Amino acid sequence: MSKKVSGNDEKSLSGKLTPQQEMFCQEYIVDYNGTQAAIRAGYSEKNARTHASRMLTNANILSRVRAIQKERLKKLAVTQESVILKLLEIYDRCMQVKPVLEWDYNERKYVETGEYTFDSRGALNALEMIGKHLAMFTNKVEHSGNIGTENKELTEILSQLKARNDAK
Repeated sequence: MSKKVSGNDEKSLSGKLTPQQEMFCQEYIVDYNGTQAAIRAGYSEKNARTHASRMLTNANILSRVRAIQKERLKKLAVTQESVILKLLEIYDRCMQVKPVLEWDYNERKYVETGEYTFDSRGALNALEMIGKHLAMFTNKVEHSGNIGTENKELTEILSQLKARNDAK
């Protein structure tokens, strides 16, 4: 039993996108919400989620989305390097010390207390983002060694614990 392919499907299968699929790609990068992008591209609201799911597994559509993203990055002149440089600027700015001022009633103006402050939260956020970019923080736990059921010491300890539990 063969499936009948319509003209629009033939275009998408050959590597070229239909105008509606192109519109979906353009709309998808607005908010990365497939259902809403499908609706804005003209697909029915009732079946938009299904269409979006199907299109987001289509290699040609995903390739086009990536190409649009690259085009936008070029227009904005945003690179990884420029983002890191901005984060470093933010860090430097946040680390600048500012004198703590208090009102002097005799002099009728703010005077320095001799204490200083800086934006530790901003500095920490900038460092965290740089660290994440450099993959300095991982949630992986690496272990070495052999944990197996044939470990005689472990088997002996487990049997002792079971015997104690049975004795109670």
